[in-house]
Amino acid sequence: MKVNYNKLWKMLIDKKMNKNALRHAVSMSPNTMAKMGRDENVSLDVLVRICEVLKCDIGDIMEVIPDAEEEKER
Repeated sequence: MKVNYNKLWKMLIDKKMNKNALRHAVSMSPNTMAKMGRDENVSLDVLVRICEVLKCDIGDIMEVIPDAEEEKER
Protein backbone atom coordinates (compact mmCIF):
# COMPACT_ATOMS: atom_id res chain seq x y z
CA MET A 1 0.00 0.00 0.00
CA LYS A 2 1.16 3.50 -0.80
CA VAL A 3 -0.03 6.86 0.48
CA ASN A 4 -0.73 9.96 -1.56
CA TYR A 5 -1.07 13.50 -0.19
CA ASN A 6 -2.34 15.20 -3.37
CA LYS A 7 -5.61 16.06 -1.62
CA LEU A 8 -3.65 17.99 1.01
CA TRP A 9 -1.70 20.00 -1.56
CA LYS A 10 -4.95 20.89 -3.38
CA MET A 11 -6.58 21.91 -0.09
CA LEU A 12 -3.65 24.18 0.71
CA ILE A 13 -4.07 25.89 -2.67
CA ASP A 14 -7.80 26.35 -2.02
CA LYS A 15 -7.08 27.85 1.40
CA LYS A 16 -4.28 30.02 -0.02
CA MET A 17 -1.84 28.48 2.45
CA ASN A 18 1.70 27.41 1.60
CA LYS A 19 3.51 24.33 2.88
CA ASN A 20 5.77 26.37 5.13
CA ALA A 21 2.80 28.02 6.88
CA LEU A 22 1.21 24.60 7.40
CA ARG A 23 4.48 23.21 8.75
CA HIS A 24 4.69 25.98 11.36
CA ALA A 25 0.98 25.78 12.28
CA VAL A 26 1.29 22.04 12.87
CA SER A 27 4.75 22.19 14.52
CA MET A 28 6.06 19.72 11.97
CA SER A 29 9.72 19.17 11.20
CA PRO A 30 11.09 19.99 7.75
CA ASN A 31 11.98 16.32 7.36
CA THR A 32 8.37 15.27 7.89
CA MET A 33 7.17 17.78 5.31
CA ALA A 34 9.79 16.44 2.88
CA LYS A 35 8.54 12.88 3.49
CA MET A 36 5.01 13.99 2.67
CA GLY A 37 6.28 15.64 -0.51
CA ARG A 38 7.68 12.24 -1.53
CA ASP A 39 4.41 10.47 -0.60
CA GLU A 40 6.06 8.56 2.23
CA ASN A 41 4.44 7.44 5.48
CA VAL A 42 4.32 9.90 8.37
CA SER A 43 2.98 9.40 11.88
CA LEU A 44 -0.72 9.42 12.58
CA ASP A 45 -0.08 12.13 15.17
CA VAL A 46 1.13 14.52 12.45
CA LEU A 47 -1.86 13.72 10.25
CA VAL A 48 -4.29 14.37 13.12
CA ARG A 49 -2.61 17.71 13.88
CA ILE A 50 -2.93 18.69 10.21
CA CYS A 51 -6.62 17.80 10.31
CA GLU A 52 -7.10 19.91 13.45
CA VAL A 53 -5.44 22.94 11.85
CA LEU A 54 -7.32 22.59 8.55
CA LYS A 55 -10.59 21.50 10.25
CA CYS A 56 -11.02 18.46 8.06
CA ASP A 57 -11.05 14.66 8.13
CA ILE A 58 -8.02 12.48 7.40
CA GLY A 59 -9.62 11.29 4.15
CA ASP A 60 -9.70 14.91 3.01
CA ILE A 61 -5.89 15.18 3.06
CA MET A 62 -4.63 11.77 1.96
CA GLU A 63 -5.54 8.52 0.34
CA VAL A 64 -4.16 5.00 0.51
CA ILE A 65 -3.47 3.41 -2.86
CA PRO A 66 -3.17 -0.36 -3.21
CA ASP A 67 -0.04 -1.70 -4.91
CA ALA A 68 -0.56 -2.94 -8.46
CA GLU A 69 0.20 -6.56 -7.48
CA GLU A 70 -2.32 -6.49 -4.65
CA GLU A 71 -4.90 -5.10 -7.06
CA LYS A 72 -4.33 -8.03 -9.46
CA GLU A 73 -4.94 -10.56 -6.67
CA ARG A 74 -8.36 -9.10 -5.96
